[in-house]
Amino acid sequence: MNSPKITQIPLDLGHRTAFGRENFLVTESNSEAVAWVDKWPAWPTPVTILYGPAASGKSHLLSVWCDKTNASSISPHVVADYSRTQLERKKITPVAVDRADFLIGDIEGERGLFHLYNAVKESGATMMMTSCVPPSELDFVLPDLASRLRAAQTVRINPPDDTLLSAVLVKLFADRQLKVSTDVIRYLVPRMERSLDAAVKLVSDADKLALSEKKGITVPLVRQILMKNLG
Repeated sequence: MNSPKITQIPLDLGHRTAFGRENFLVTESNSEAVAWVDKWPAWPTPVTILYGPAASGKSHLLSVWCDKTNASSISPHVVADYSRTQLERKKITPVAVDRADFLIGDIEGERGLFHLYNAVKESGATMMMTSCVPPSELDFVLPDLASRLRAAQTVRINPPDDTLLSAVLVKLFADRQLKVSTDVIRYLVPRMERSLDAAVKLVSDADKLALSEKKGITVPLVRQILMKNLG
């Protein structure tokens, strides 16, 4: 009688995402946005809105700017409290707000962002916000906030191109100490979802499947993952 096949269940030990400047890969898809970050503090306007599709690297680049400027990173849901506290202290340092577009359409959120914008401008500080779309495409409740943000500097970050996706995949596999041939990378890039989040998930899934089946990372293995994701 044959013994039942035992599948090894891999332990998910986790892999920390690195957000430093040295880990940000620059290609044509994001070079304009990177150049703008590198230009600080010589910005002609105090507020910059970095916009682009989901999982295009906005949060990573915002984190790079925070490291460069020692900016305070604020979650959208605490913008109102932060602006009130800083106004009382009359002390505004560089400020970063990730996914500021979540605040638009909510009256309290917009009021908080409006006060924060004014405090930043009056104090001579700088602020960078991210959004999935430019201010011209957002439905504001407060006309005053709409006019200010639509007049702010906007910089677009594009979806990752083939060069960036290839480099990201190579780095993600290397971070896990996985040996992958160029054939695997060439196979994945034109077939995978074109986002950095998708690359992270794909590499994680490949690592787990290879470990559970005690195989290397090959084209047939990653094809299996892509087919499963389609289903």
